[in-house]
Order: sequence, then structure tokens, then C-alpha cells
Amino acid sequence: MKKTLGTSFLLFACAAGALAQGGPPPPPPPPPPVPPPGPGPVTVPVPPQNPITVEKAALGKVLFWDEQLSSTGLTACGTCHISSAGGGDPRVADPTIFSTNPGPDGVFGTFDDVQASPGVPRSAADGSYVFDTSYGLNIQVTPRKAPSSMNAGATPSLFWDGRAQGPFADPVTGTVLIPLGAALENQALGPPLSEAEMGHEFRDWTEALAKLQVVKPLDLASDVPLALEQWIAGRSYPELFQEVFGDSTLTAGRVAMAIATYERTLLSDQTPDDAFRNGNPAALSPLEAQGRQLFYGPIGCGNCHSGVYFSDNVFHYIGVRPQGEDQGRFNVTGVAGDRGAMRTPGLRNVGLRGPYFHNGSAATLEEVVAFYNRGGDFNGPNKSPLIRPLGLTLQQQQAIVAYLRTGLTDPRVAQELPPFDRVTLFTEDPTLGGTTYGAGTSGSGGETPRMICYEAPSLGNPNFTLAVDRALGGANAMLLVSTRSMPGGVPFGGATSFVSTSTGRQRLFSAGQLQGIGNGQGYGSLSLALPASAFYDGVELYAQWFVVDPGATNGVAASEAVRFTLY
Repeated sequence: MKKTLGTSFLLFACAAGALAQGGPPPPPPPPPPVPPPGPGPVTVPVPPQNPITVEKAALGKVLFWDEQLSSTGLTACGTCHISSAGGGDPRVADPTIFSTNPGPDGVFGTFDDVQASPGVPRSAADGSYVFDTSYGLNIQVTPRKAPSSMNAGATPSLFWDGRAQGPFADPVTGTVLIPLGAALENQALGPPLSEAEMGHEFRDWTEALAKLQVVKPLDLASDVPLALEQWIAGRSYPELFQEVFGDSTLTAGRVAMAIATYERTLLSDQTPDDAFRNGNPAALSPLEAQGRQLFYGPIGCGNCHSGVYFSDNVFHYIGVRPQGEDQGRFNVTGVAGDRGAMRTPGLRNVGLRGPYFHNGSAATLEEVVAFYNRGGDFNGPNKSPLIRPLGLTLQQQQAIVAYLRTGLTDPRVAQELPPFDRVTLFTEDPTLGGTTYGAGTSGSGGETPRMICYEAPSLGNPNFTLAVDRALGGANAMLLVSTRSMPGGVPFGGATSFVSTSTGRQRLFSAGQLQGIGNGQGYGSLSLALPASAFYDGVELYAQWFVVDPGATNGVAASEAVRFTLY
């Protein structure tokens, strides 16, 4: 009995103590607001080992916008960093372009999907396409949305997780070229070798540099800015490197230093907010001015988006997605407090570069402000205390959006005026590339093979790749190429050919057995060496896949045809 009473008393005492404590302590209060930056210029730090020169910036601009830096000729650095999109990727917001990464679960159509940048199809060094478990032979999409390239030189670390930071060493020789402050140089090294962004599997800088040695700078681009075209003056990359670095040797370190130099010239500092900050009270509209006042007030936007670049360059978990989905900075530091934390992005030209957040989950600035107003969507032990319900009225939210959308936009960026002018990329020109026509002939299971033509049919391209999928796995496939088309279609091997088999010149290429097993599961590709002679400039070619398929009506299935013009 004494034991029972003692136990009862102990339980009562514990319960009373718990009641007296009143539950867990409240979260810490948010820090006081950070005042807006005062008047003054906007500058970018420059490492002394890589000083800015006009010639080096020009070379960096050429490299940044040259799709030939990629293995397939499909992607330049600038493809994901378009000037008029605020240095972001406008394709992510284009409903006609597939820009979805399936996220950590590898399944499309679930809540962890990411809206990000299309890159390249997975490929091998010989140009052949490699089947990807998520994308098949389709273009892959990056796992995070591309940050802005504007004012990127102002931050000590780059990428959402900050993994690019100084010092900088040549990746081939290991020689340290810049001991500190080289985030841009380090960042520039990554995408050209990424098999999803610009490279092929296991690509290295020896391969990338060998390609630059022989291609004509910006050969795939059009509308090259006049000043840049005059500087290139028909010269090769070795000749351009000779002028900039004193000899014609191409190295990965020099490529990165040139690109970084160009990016340091992308200084966006002529926004209405800059004029307001420097003494012109009329530079902001009344609604924008109200938004600015709210931004730097107790709600605390300016605490993280601080300074003239609107970033504290710190990593925060703010509850966009659960911490374990994309661990962000934790993947770099291994520090538990960094789980899910991403670098605070700068906000200059933010109105041009939706969708927003690292996963592209907010389509508009209105959605971004609403996210912060409700205190985020997910919690975690390291969630920033600034992320809490704000209680803003709809009118106040509209004022903040107005400040962000127009008050922080540099009109030179929006209009792509120097230094933000650029080329037109091959992938942006609808007159280039392949155009499909005709109709395929169905095979086993009613599946119709699909023609895949992504790449530039440029003169001298040693690996112009055409691919086929949705065919019978293990079947033999052939590619017919001709200088004439048959718009109405003619019988060919049991299928309908929209490529001439009797007029002009033809050639039938064997692709051997397709990979894959089963109806509609077959896939393969063929890389062709295109002639380099200018004699073929403007020549139209037509191509179509044919697949031996017992399940087809006459034993042969076919894809639609494709038309492309050599240039």
C-alpha cells in the first residue's frame, strides 16, 4: 500500500510540474528588422588573380553563349540564364516545354516534382543516346531550378547549396589559380561535364577542350551582337585565347576564368529602387513605396534579403518542402542544422524570373508572398524564426509584389541591352533543327515508332544523332536518309515512306537491333557525320526510321519523317 501511494504521489507531482511549465517553450522571437541599404554604388568583388579586361569578358561572353560547349550542341551556359528572364530560365514557365524533374521519389506527377531546366538527352561519348530510367531518350531536367546569373559575382558561394566557393584550382592540373573568392570560376566548371546539363556520360575537360579547339566560335548561334562579332572577326578559339591569355593554349582554368569575368560584368544596378535609394523619391510608385516600407519593416523580408543585392548569402530552411526531400546545404557541410537549407537568392530582376524557389513550386510572385504570409508549408527544427504567419492584408501583399516585380527590375536586363545583350541560340530559332512530318506505321501492340531529332544539323558536326523509341524491343532498325521527300507517302518495305526512295540521293543506314524488350519498348540511335564543306550549306535532307516488326500489318513499322536543313 505504501508503494502504491508513493507511486501515485510521484505521478501527481510530475503532472503538476508539467502543468506548471505550460508545455514546450514558444519559438524565439524574430530578430529586429534590418534597415534598407543607404545610397552608394553597387560593386562586385574581383579576385586579383583574375582581373576584368574587355578582351577576357568578350571571350567569356562567347563561351557562355556557345552551345558547342555542350556535347550535343543543345545547351550553352546561357540557355538556362536568359537575360530577359532576369538571368533565369524562361523555359521553366513555358507550358509547351517539358521541364519537370520527378524529384527524389523518381516518380512523375507526385508532390516532390521539381520544375527546372531542360538539359540534354543522356548520351555516350560517341554521340549515341543512352536510355535513362526517368526520361528514356527524352531531354533530362535538372534537379533544381537555375539561379540567376545576374550579379552572381557578388556572392561568396554559388548553387542553391553553396557548393561552389573559393579557392579555385585547374581541374586537370590541380594548380591553384585563385586562393580565395572564386565561386564563379568554380561554378563554371560544373555544367559542361554534367551528363544532364551539357555533357555526355563520363565527359572530362580533355574532351570538352578538344571540341573547342576545332569548332568555329558561336557557329550555331545567330544575331550575334555586332561588337562581339567584330571582336571575334572570324577567328578560332585558339586565336581568341592567344589574344586574351598571351598564348593559344586552351585549359579548363582559362575557360572558367573567362566565363567568370563575363559574369562579373553582368552588374544590374539601374532599378527604380536604386534611383529611390540614391535620392529620387519619385522613382517608385506609391504602391511600390508602400511595398518597400513593408519589406524592410517588422515582417522581416529585408533581414534575409539584405544589402544592395538583397541577399545575406546565408542558408535557411524556410519550409518550402520537407527537410529530407532535398537536404540542400547539409549535403555540403554535413551539419544537422543545415538540413533543407538553401542559399538566400538575390532579388534584383526577380519579377522576370518565375517560377520561384529552388524547386520552381511557386508560379508567381503573388504565390511567393502568400507562402511567406502563411508561414511556409512545412516545419523543421531549424526552420527560420522569420518564417511565421505575418497577417498581411491582400492590399499589403499586392504592395510587396509591386515593389518586387517592377521596383527591382533593371530595364536594361528586361530589354537585353548591353551588357545584357546576347545571341539567339540554335534552340530558340524555329527555322533551324528538325521538323517532323508524315505519319508513322504502327507495329506490335499498336505502338508507332517515334522519330527523335534534337540536335543542330550544322556543317561538320561529327555526331549528328537521330534516335527512335516506342518500337518493338530487339527488332532490327534502319534509317533512310534522302535529299528528296514524298509528302504523300509511298510504300516501302511494307510501311509508308515519306522519304523518297527513287528520286534524288538516298542512303539506308543499319542501326542493328534495338535495345529494350517488348512492344513499344525498343529504342536506339544513330550518329551521322555531316559534311563540312560550305557546298552543302542550305541542303535539305529527309530521314525516317523503319523497324522490322512481325506485328506490323506488312511486317515493317515506321516512324514519322523529319526534315532538316544543313547550315
